[in-house]
Amino acid sequence: MKHIQIYLTLFFAFLAGTAMFASCSDEEEGGFSGETKISATELAFAKSGGTQTLSIASGTEPQVTSNQDWCNVAFVNVTQRGTYTYDITAEANTETEDRTATLSVTAGSFSASVQVTQTAGDGLIVAQNSYEMPSAGGPLEVTLTTNGDYSYTINDSWITEAEVNKARAMTEYTLHFTVSANHGAERTGTITFTLNDLSETVSIVQEAGQGGQGVSGETPYEIAASLGLGWNLGNQLDAHNNGVAEEGWGNEPTTQALFDRVAAAGFTSVRIPVTWLGKVGAAPDYTIDADYLNRVAEVVGYAENAGLNAIINIHHDGADSQYWLNIKNAAADETVNEAVKAQLKAMWTQIAERFRDKGNFLVFEAMNEIHDGGWGWGDNRTDGGKQYAVLNEWNQVFVDAVRATGGNNTERYLGVPGYVTNIDLTVENFVLPTDAVQNRLMVAVHFYDPNEFVLEATASEWGHTGDPAKKATWGDEDNVRTQFGKMKSAFIDKGIPAYIGEMGCVHRNDARAESFRLYYLEYVCKAAKDYGLPPFYWDNGSSGSGAETSGLFNHATGEMLNNAEEVIDVMKRGIFTEDESYTLQSVYDGAPQ
Repeated sequence: MKHIQIYLTLFFAFLAGTAMFASCSDEEEGGFSGETKISATELAFAKSGGTQTLSIASGTEPQVTSNQDWCNVAFVNVTQRGTYTYDITAEANTETEDRTATLSVTAGSFSASVQVTQTAGDGLIVAQNSYEMPSAGGPLEVTLTTNGDYSYTINDSWITEAEVNKARAMTEYTLHFTVSANHGAERTGTITFTLNDLSETVSIVQEAGQGGQGVSGETPYEIAASLGLGWNLGNQLDAHNNGVAEEGWGNEPTTQALFDRVAAAGFTSVRIPVTWLGKVGAAPDYTIDADYLNRVAEVVGYAENAGLNAIINIHHDGADSQYWLNIKNAAADETVNEAVKAQLKAMWTQIAERFRDKGNFLVFEAMNEIHDGGWGWGDNRTDGGKQYAVLNEWNQVFVDAVRATGGNNTERYLGVPGYVTNIDLTVENFVLPTDAVQNRLMVAVHFYDPNEFVLEATASEWGHTGDPAKKATWGDEDNVRTQFGKMKSAFIDKGIPAYIGEMGCVHRNDARAESFRLYYLEYVCKAAKDYGLPPFYWDNGSSGSGAETSGLFNHATGEMLNNAEEVIDVMKRGIFTEDESYTLQSVYDGAPQ
């Protein structure tokens, strides 16, 4: 019996094992017996593309196909329970519109479709890649089609920004830029638009205009036109402490950004006053410190890069006869005079040699406001003309030293100042140096009349409409015409060019007083234009108001100070307007009421 029981046990175990095997085999061959199902009927991809999984539960192996080449289907695996897995891969979308594909799914009698969508790729298109602008400047419209958060950069400050629009679908925008007037040589700027890895560059070519890079002309009026409207980098390289030149007096070191902004604002020439105190060695060589001379050259390079004419000089070395350019002592002692002339020759020889290869955009100016401490009312009035004669000698030493260095200095334009750069004293006592070349010497004077209104701000109004109680007792419009008329008769009409190396008017925080400031500057500039005397505004970098506050720009960043744009606009109007209806009389008639 035991044997029969064992056989039966083995028999039933065999049957059970056979049943289990049959069950497993049936599931592997078609374990899913329900309704065919898919995991999604829609798939969405970003513009960068990628891969997503599509699962299909089916008792029959499905067929999955795509109707677009950019959307690919790849079988991955199938489970024992009849779940088929596919990788759906979308390539990166380089098109600028959204796109769709359809996946067709069939399994026996079952059929379905899956919609695949993908967002658009980056789109950035400019309608025109190059624009030509007139020298007068003006508005510039750039048509841009894009679908993303684009940005742009401008490589030159004479092109100013437009409002940045943002887009999501491919949309056409018209962007409005402004191109400043060009008073120099032809120039090219660019605007580069970027959207992620895409970029488009627009170039702007602006024709040459009047004034700017290169002093030129044979007549005073031609030379004046080439200089145009000037600006002074005041209280910068001319600043000094304890008899040593350095950048100071409230201004940070100047930069290329400043000169670019000055040019973009419409100035065509800059005067860069330079004090050399403490930077010069002992006699007889009077060697100029190389690092300081290189710094001066660097700043001159800023002007050159910006397309500006530039004037450099020896500035506060002669202030009030306190330093080596001591005209009071030189007039009283010939030994002192000879020593001064030796140093003047040595220094200008070195300066001229350093810049001998620079083009005619660069002008040398011998000295600044040379006087004995009396600002024209000192011993010069009683010494029988000795100081005037000494200054004439110094100017001749300067001219001879520069010409002797050769190169472009042979015909470079040179500025030679009159006594204390006062118009009356210059007209009465200045003697033009002898020169080897004609029409290359320019007489330098300054104009700060009346000082109570222009410099001290003790008077708040000026001109024929000003309140007599609020203005100086002298120096109205008739004084401007009289003084400039003297320069015209003494020099301009005789073919001798001249310029106003310094002029200006301090800022006020009162609207009415400021309106008279604007009127004064426009009237002086228009008169200067009519009389052939290109003016240079004095900018000391001060952002305040009242006495000695004549800043238009931050000397480091180029940022405009106070109402600088308004001030510059009236000066530009006076210098550059060619409309025949715009006259000195029309400016006069427009005085504040």
